[in-house]
Parts: sequence; C-alpha cells; structure tokens
Amino acid sequence: MVVDDLAGLLAAARAWMAQDPDPVTRSELDALVAAAEAGDAPARAELAQRFAGRLEFGTAGLRGELGAGPMRMNRVLVGQAAAGLAAYLLGRAPHPTVVVGYDGRHNSSVFARDTAELMQGAGVQVTLLPRALPTPVLAFAVRHLGTSAGVMVTASHNPARDNGYKVYLGGVDAGSQIVPPSDAGIAAEIERVASGSITALPRSSEFGTAPEGVVTEYVRQTAGLSASPSTLKVVYTPMHGVGWETAAAVFEAAGFAAPTTVDAQLHADPDFPTVAFPNPEEPGALDLAIDLAGKVGADLIIANDPDADRVAVGVPDSSAPGGWRRLSGNEVGWLLGWQAARRLDATADEHASTMACSLVSSPALRAIARRHRLDFVETLTGFKWISRVGGLAFGYEEALGYLVDPDKVRDKDGISAAVRVIELFTELATEGTTLDRHLTEFAETFGGYASSQISIRVSDLAQIGRTMSRLRAQLPSRIGGIRVERIDDFIEGFEGFPPSDLLRFHLEGGGRVIVRPSGTEPKLKCYLDTVSESGSGAERLAAAEAALAQLDAGMRELLEA
Repeated sequence: MVVDDLAGLLAAARAWMAQDPDPVTRSELDALVAAAEAGDAPARAELAQRFAGRLEFGTAGLRGELGAGPMRMNRVLVGQAAAGLAAYLLGRAPHPTVVVGYDGRHNSSVFARDTAELMQGAGVQVTLLPRALPTPVLAFAVRHLGTSAGVMVTASHNPARDNGYKVYLGGVDAGSQIVPPSDAGIAAEIERVASGSITALPRSSEFGTAPEGVVTEYVRQTAGLSASPSTLKVVYTPMHGVGWETAAAVFEAAGFAAPTTVDAQLHADPDFPTVAFPNPEEPGALDLAIDLAGKVGADLIIANDPDADRVAVGVPDSSAPGGWRRLSGNEVGWLLGWQAARRLDATADEHASTMACSLVSSPALRAIARRHRLDFVETLTGFKWISRVGGLAFGYEEALGYLVDPDKVRDKDGISAAVRVIELFTELATEGTTLDRHLTEFAETFGGYASSQISIRVSDLAQIGRTMSRLRAQLPSRIGGIRVERIDDFIEGFEGFPPSDLLRFHLEGGGRVIVRPSGTEPKLKCYLDTVSESGSGAERLAAAEAALAQLDAGMRELLEA
C-alpha cells in the first residue's frame, strides 16, 4: 500500500486508527492527520512516510521504530503478523502449538500478549513464557516443549525506539529462525490479514503460561557446559536488558564465583539511559564495565546485549584506553572454535563434527577445522543459516554471536557462550598462561589472523545503495596498496549462495574485504581480514595487523570517494 495524495493518506490513516487498540499510537496518528489536513507540510510528509508501504516480514521477522502506521512497529502490525502466522501454521498442521517470549523493551510484553490472544483465538495452542526472558530461552523452549513455532518480541541490540518480532519454526531444525520459503508463506498470510481489520479477528485469553521448569532446565543444561568451577573475578553487564537473572542462575549452578555487576545497567530499562546504543560492539558501550573492572581488579568483563543472545568479552590490556580492550567478535570466535575443536578431538563425537561461520566472519575457523580434520561450512550472514548446518558442533558470526551447544539451542546464545569463555580463561589461569601467549600459540598453529570492521551509519538508506552501485561501477584494482586478485559479486547469486547485495574482494597475500548493507540496521558494513603464515607466531600477528592497517586506510578512502 503506497498512498501519496492527501485524501488517500487521510483515509488510510483513519482506517488504521479505527482498528488500533493502542490509545498512544491512535493519538499520535490523530495529531498527524489533523495537522496534515490543516495544511502542515511536515505533517503531511511524515504521514506519507508512515504509509509509504509496510514493514517487510522476512527471514529476520519484523523490526522497526515504534509508532503509528504500517511502516512502524505497533499493535496493529503485530496483530496482523500474529494472525498471519497462525493461518500459516494452521495450513500446515491441524493442531499447531506456539511458545511466545518477550524482552524488556517498550511494548514487548503488550505485543507478546496480543500475539498470544490472537493466535489462541485463531485455534493455535499458545504458551507464553512466564516473564521477560532472554531470546536464547525462547529458542530453547521451542525445542524443549516441542512446539510448532516460537515468537520472540525483541529488537536485540537496536536503539531504544525500536522493537521487533522474531519467528522460529519447529521440526527438524527446531528453534532455528525462519528461512525461505517459510518467510514468504507467512508474509503472504500477513498480507491477506492486512486487507481487513484486526478488530474482526477472534481473541482468547485461554492461552497457557510456561512452567518455571522451562527456565530451570535451560539453566541446568547451560551450566552443565562447564565441567569445573571458577574463581575468576568477572565483571558482568546485561546492558539494561533481560540477561542478568538467567545468567546469574547459570553462573551459580556452574560453580562460578558471583560476578561483580554494573549496577547502573543491571535491570531492564527500555530507554537504555547509560549508552548511546545498547550494543556492546559500539564505542563507549563498555565504558562503565571497564571503569568498574579497573576498580575491583577484575580478570574478565562479560557483557550481554539486551536480549542476551550475544556476548562481548573484555580483557586487561595496559596498552589500551582504560587498561582494558574488548576482544573482537572474530577473536572470541577463534578462541571458542579452537576450544570446541580440541574438545571434539578428545571425545571423537561423530554426531557433531562440523564448524560453521557466516561468510563475513574470519577465515580462521576454516583453518581450525582443516587442522583438526573437521568439516567446515560457510553460510550467508545470519544465524538462521548457521544453525541449520548438519552435524554442527560450533558456529559463530563476527557480530558477537556464538552457538556452542546446538543440541540445546539452535540460535546464537550469549549466556552459554559466556560459560565457555569463563571456562576457557579459567583453564588458561590454571595452566599459568596468558591470553597473549594463547593467541601467539594460535598464530603459530594456524597462522596469524587479524580482522576489523568499518561500519557507516546513515540517516538516508538510499545512500547505501548509491555507495554499492558506485563500487560496482568503479571496481578497485588495489585497496590500500594491496593488489585485488579476484572479485566476487553476489548480486545475482554466487557458487550456490542466493542473490545478495554483497561484494567480496580477494587480495594478494590471502587478505579479504567484504562490503554489504546491514540486514537489521541502517548501516553499510565493510569486513576486513588479513593473514600471515611467515615467521614466528608473534611475527605472524604483527604482519597481519600491519596489513590490516593498510586495508583499513585504503577502504575508508574508497568509501569516502
């Protein structure tokens, strides 16, 4: 639905208001209608933007800014999504079931209850999680309860003004997020529902509430990943999200020393008042944790994002600002991948013998798999692809997402990954070694790898498309003085991958650059990777870092041209 004439805009807005059960968004839209009708040009432009289409339902479900209208996240849009999903499930099986979870963001609990009432009213048996909980608990519940589907209301690490709607399906890959063609099938049902009014849809409050035992079992199984207690002094923050209660229970059950918490960020606050963006990847997001870690003499910083499906790791480093540095997502991926490979060597588990990562993640995991005679699979970006890899033992993506226990959760899980991280650093301390020595040993074994990312946030999404078009029109022969040997363009598909707006540059010496738009945020992302296999471990690391600096400077120059 695209409406641009004033009469059509006013009619569409009034029809939307007539079915909106939320007095806040009704009032918001009413004010825009009155102003536009009175000739206010900015109000008319805002109204036109809100009705320029609708938030697209895809493999990431729904995600967008809260507000009135089909281009925003609100109760009407969520109601249409819930009814559409219900119709899709009922078309596949006579008695479908669904479990619904939610985080601590604005309207998350409201959207979850609307989903439960509308799906129950449609004839789907609904179980609502007992309170705001991490996304990994919902992914676990889909498998644990054996439901046909799961819904998680969350926008993960997006800004405070956003919310979202993730959909998981049961079956063979129970607890994995949807992929094509399921997304298109659900979207078609949502479009059908959207042609009418949600006021005509039946609702029922006869849905069930999940027993506390679901959370308890998640805690038990996650804590069981560690075979020994830990006395490491850890500083922990859930970044104003819902991770703390569950993480604390897991750490205690695992025998870990109680962490020192960043109290200003400990409890769910949908406004995220102490951070510009509630994403531990963002500059400044760990400042409070670093300050506290310095004061208490901590060994390690563990930070979950607001729905606790990601984890960031901070380590002492006298050369870094504040005496601490955050390990990159790739560094944590290398460390956990190597840990998993050695565990597989010890157990000879033929059921799970595959390493997987997204194609924008470091090539180091491939080297680990090759050295340990394990299978390796490279996937499209997104855990919906990683989690579906057959025989998966470990999977990760560079954006702080790790899957360390595929039998329990088929999605990234920042709490179980935190358990593995604490276990690893405890082992290093017990062996009397340091992280630097461990990374040097890694370089000696697999090669020296270095990676970084350039992330350009935009206010005009069209800018991303213009930049990608310009790069395709003027393909570089060198980046930062390093020769480009080959370019892969995924725009029409590439080597079995479906069409994707992604460019991959293979460089002399084994380096690589990938450029693509973000799938969840208004960003253009550029992934830089280098490798060196000459000299000692320390020399390999130094050479990789030097090449990375060249690439970074060269790529920034290209993007700014």
